[in-house]
Amino acid sequence: MARYVLLRLGLAVAVLWAAYTVSFVVLYLLPGDPVAAMASGGMEGAPVGAEELAALRAQYGFDDPFLVQYGTRLWSALHGDLGASVQSGQAVTAAIAQALPSTVQLAASALVLSVLIGGGLALVATYTSVGWVRQFLLALPPVAVSLPTFWVGLVLVQWFSFTFGLFPAMGDQGWRSVVLPAVTLAVPIGALIAQVLATCLQDALREPYVVTARAKGIGRIAIHARHALRNASLPVLTVLGLVIGNLIAGSVVVETVFSRSGVGRLTVSSVSFQDLPVVQGVVVLGATVFVLTNLLVDLVLPLADPRVAVGRSYS
Repeated sequence: MARYVLLRLGLAVAVLWAAYTVSFVVLYLLPGDPVAAMASGGMEGAPVGAEELAALRAQYGFDDPFLVQYGTRLWSALHGDLGASVQSGQAVTAAIAQALPSTVQLAASALVLSVLIGGGLALVATYTSVGWVRQFLLALPPVAVSLPTFWVGLVLVQWFSFTFGLFPAMGDQGWRSVVLPAVTLAVPIGALIAQVLATCLQDALREPYVVTARAKGIGRIAIHARHALRNASLPVLTVLGLVIGNLIAGSVVVETVFSRSGVGRLTVSSVSFQDLPVVQGVVVLGATVFVLTNLLVDLVLPLADPRVAVGRSYS
């Protein structure tokens, strides 16, 4: 087990290094530089002169050779320093820490909703004995997955804000402001969970141990909840490791649609001003969340299911 844990930790560190390196290469080889964008009027305030522009490049290290910039920034990142924002001068870690609580609140709410909605839909669809109800419920997740997130958000705003006035259309003050963004973010994730869980439940209900349980006179609800659901939920656990990382990406669209502060709005603003240190800091944050979530799933799976051999992933 210790070898398995060390291997997973090593892979997690390698993935983080690869994410940092690829993002650095992609971002810092883009045409132009953030200091030039700032001088061209991309920020509020008067454009700066050529000498001041050169001084700013030297201050942020953009005039160094590519490999020197990479080595310097990677060494600083290893010590928790992701640089300073070209746009505001604020430390990148401080800017992300300031925006993170709102995004965490939104992502956690969306995750809970998606698990409740997706799990409940899959359980009802596979439990009901009415054929047309089952087919109707099983057809909902593919439709929900295909809906664009921004379209779902705009429809919810039109109905529940402008028509019925139940929830605010924008802002991040109070719990009511979280409802519509969380539902928007939860729709595609909940649909994915419902698809995977319903398929696995249908397969589990055809297994011999379920037939044996029925022969012993165990009720349908007990078979569903105590026997089939336990085995069917393991692939969903793997899927959760993937979708939690996608919550950060989804927050970019949702926070923009609902005018919420957070990492998504910080990303949009930083991309607009070519604020490369902040953009890379957000990429590193997303990679870290993705790696830590999947590392946790890899460590929990062998404990939850003894059939999963230590040293290879669940399949």
